[in-house]
Amino acid sequence: MNFKEQLTPYPVLEKVVSAAKELGVEAYIIGGFVRDLILKRNSKDIDIVSIGSGIELAEMVAGRLGPDVHVSVFKNFGTAQIRQGDLEIEFVGARKESYRSESRKPAVEDGTLADDQNRRDFTINAMGISLNAGSFGELVDPFEGMSDLRKKIIRTPLDPEITFSDDPLRMMRAIRFASQLNFDIEPDTFDAIVKMKDRISIVSMERVSDELNKIILSKTPSYGFKLLYHAGLLTIIFPELVELQGVEHIEGKGHKDNFYHTLQVLDNVCQVSDDLWLRWAAILHDIAKPATKKFDKRNGWSFHNHEEMGARMVPVIFRRMKLPLNEKMRFVKKLVRLHLRPIVLSKEAITDSAMRRLLVEAGEDIEALMNLCRADITSKNPEKVRRFISNFDLVEQKLKDLEERDKLRNFQPVVTGEMIMEAFGLKPAREVGVIKEAVREAILEGIVPNEYEQAFAFMIAEGEKMGLTRV
Repeated sequence: MNFKEQLTPYPVLEKVVSAAKELGVEAYIIGGFVRDLILKRNSKDIDIVSIGSGIELAEMVAGRLGPDVHVSVFKNFGTAQIRQGDLEIEFVGARKESYRSESRKPAVEDGTLADDQNRRDFTINAMGISLNAGSFGELVDPFEGMSDLRKKIIRTPLDPEITFSDDPLRMMRAIRFASQLNFDIEPDTFDAIVKMKDRISIVSMERVSDELNKIILSKTPSYGFKLLYHAGLLTIIFPELVELQGVEHIEGKGHKDNFYHTLQVLDNVCQVSDDLWLRWAAILHDIAKPATKKFDKRNGWSFHNHEEMGARMVPVIFRRMKLPLNEKMRFVKKLVRLHLRPIVLSKEAITDSAMRRLLVEAGEDIEALMNLCRADITSKNPEKVRRFISNFDLVEQKLKDLEERDKLRNFQPVVTGEMIMEAFGLKPAREVGVIKEAVREAILEGIVPNEYEQAFAFMIAEGEKMGLTRV
């Protein structure tokens, strides 16, 4: 099979062909670019293997591309990189690898094309395309990766137990590719993941979380999470999520399975947003339900205050999983803490003060919060879903009207602590905080507008109630 025609949009590859010929070496595209070319998926990364020095080949290709083309050389890894437009082209010499049981860092030596393909993780990533003058564009497919692409199967080139023992991160990658491509994992390959799952402990949490995030960003991430769960990997890397699984019955009353509910909420969010951190909020919105689960004979099951406890769990989980502890974590924490508020408002009579408080607390993240809350409606009762959606529409319209009128997203009372101290001749003291909070509450309750004259007059009145005198 020849892909010469499909390579024509990449003129840089002609430079590789001529440079390889001049150096007297063979060169091949290997890996993900080949897979994506066949699947007609866009790919910006091209990995080129030279049966010789990858660095020398990169430097000669750069020379043919022009004087302004820079080569980034990584001698410790024997690789070099060129950027050409929006393409990132990496060159490496063909390698043979051997592993020690306590590390996923291999011992590397020069090898043949066959050696290089043998060390690849999956058959669909082990295919090569020739960049040699006499065979340009020809497919080199020793493990029938093309057949596996047609069958939509993830399979290792060699014995899967050896493959996963050598580099346990490949277990996460197998599930990630299955989730991204909507492929099945070949039974022997999946059985090997189940058997070798404990080896994941030698992989850094940063690398595990990177693969997990790619699963979360796939079109239907629930598929990837179910594979992680059934393989036993999820229990090791994300035990809090696994604790959501299962339904307990007492006196004929049961609660929903919060694990599968969470995965449904995640998939629902993915239909409206590709934001990674909103998807994390979906994953964690009910994370504290196991810790707050209680049974009452009259009312059945409850998970009182799970949103507050869940918010406190967010930084703990992010820290352990080496996720960012910056504004992204704070965004997830905020949405977990607030995720019940719009739902409560949709069930009750809507008051302006409750709406104002929600707008103030959610701020610029109000749309993300509403997307999460809509995604949280997973009932199998269509009438119940219709009623919830209808009520949510009313809540959202009310929020829009209030926001247009009161501009509350970045709410700050017009009366500041400094104004209070100046008005009553005070130094920093408890009374200043009490008055400031009273003004804030009055604005949120709609007693006074957030405008200087009315708010200032209210502040003076509150101070006089406390026995203070205006100076």
